[in-house]
Amino acid sequence: MTMRFRSLLMAGLLGCAGSVCLADDGPIQEDGKVSVPAFEMPMSDFASEAAGPYWHKITSTPGLALSEPIEKLRSFYDAMNTKRAELMRTMYDVDVRKETVAGVPVMIVEPAGGVTEGNRDKLLINLHGGAFMWGAGSGELVEAIPIAALSGYRVMTVDYRMAPEHVFPAGSQDVYAVYTEMLKQYDATHIGIYGCSAGGALTAQATAWIIDKGAPAPGAIGTFCGTGVDYGGDSVQLDPIYAGGTPVSETGVPLTMMRLPYFSSVNEKGPLLVPGEYPDMLAKFPPTLLLAGGRDFAASGLTVMHRRLAAAGVPSKLYLFDGFWHAFFMDAEIPESQEAYDLIVAFFKEHLARE
Repeated sequence: MTMRFRSLLMAGLLGCAGSVCLADDGPIQEDGKVSVPAFEMPMSDFASEAAGPYWHKITSTPGLALSEPIEKLRSFYDAMNTKRAELMRTMYDVDVRKETVAGVPVMIVEPAGGVTEGNRDKLLINLHGGAFMWGAGSGELVEAIPIAALSGYRVMTVDYRMAPEHVFPAGSQDVYAVYTEMLKQYDATHIGIYGCSAGGALTAQATAWIIDKGAPAPGAIGTFCGTGVDYGGDSVQLDPIYAGGTPVSETGVPLTMMRLPYFSSVNEKGPLLVPGEYPDMLAKFPPTLLLAGGRDFAASGLTVMHRRLAAAGVPSKLYLFDGFWHAFFMDAEIPESQEAYDLIVAFFKEHLARE
C-alpha cells in the first residue's frame, strides 16, 4: 500500500465530520460526488498468481470501438473467440454439431460420447455475449464447451438475430421460439438458460418474454456480466480506470444498454427490456445465478438485481470475483474461470433436479 493511498484511506476512516469527509484533495460534496486522486491500484490480494499476467495480456491487445464497421467487429472478436475455443477443446472433450430449431440456427455441444446417464432429460440453453452485435459461432462455443463437459448436460447455443441488421426484441423472439420448441421434448423445470454480457441481459429479457407469453418459466437461469437491469452505478464509472480505457467508455459516457445499436428502436424501457425494474415481473422469475468480476462494468447492476430478486422472494445467488474483469471466465486457463464453471454447473444441477 502506497503512503498516498494510506493517507486517503485514513482520511476516509478517521477524518469525517458530519456530512463532510475531509480528504487530502477536498471534501465529499453534498450529493456524494468525490474527486478521486490518481493512485496505483494493485491486483487483488485474493486473485490467483495467474490473474495479473493474464489481465495484462488481454489489455495489451485492446478491443475495438463499438463504432467500427460491423464486419470488422465480427471478424476481430471471432478470431479472439476462436483461439479461446481451440484452447478449450484441448482441455474439455466435447462433440459439437449444428442444427436448426424453429427456424433458428443452433449448435449442440455435448460431452464426448453423449449426455451422461441421468442427464438426458435436462437441457441448458446458452445465449452468447458480444454487445448484441457479434459472438455467434466461436463465441457460442466458448460459453458452452466447459459447461457441457463438466455438467454432463446437452448445451444448445442460440444464434439469435443481432444488430445492426436486427433490433430488440428480435433476440428474445428467437430464444422464445427455440425454448417453446424444446418444451415438446423437455419439462420446463429441466431447462436452464444462461449467458454472459449481452447474453446475460438477453437471458433476463427472454425469461420475461417467456413469462409474458404465458409459457412456463425455465427451471433456472444464469445472468453473468449482464442481467435484468441496465448497466450503471459505480462499476460503469470505474471500468475505464480498471481497464486502462475500453470501448465501453470510448465517448467518455458510461455504458448503458440504450447506447447499443440493438436497442435503437426502443423509446421507453419496460418489463421485457429491464425486468429487474418491475417487481411484478421479477416475482415470476425462476432461481437465478448472477456472476461477474468485481471490476466488471456490469458488477453494480448484478448486485442491484440480486437485491431485487431477494425482495421478490426469488431464490438467487451472487458471486463477484474480486479483482476480475468483464467476462473473465471466457479464458479457461485461469483458476478462477474453472471455479466459475464449477459454480455454474452446481447451480443448475441443484435447481434442474427439482420437480
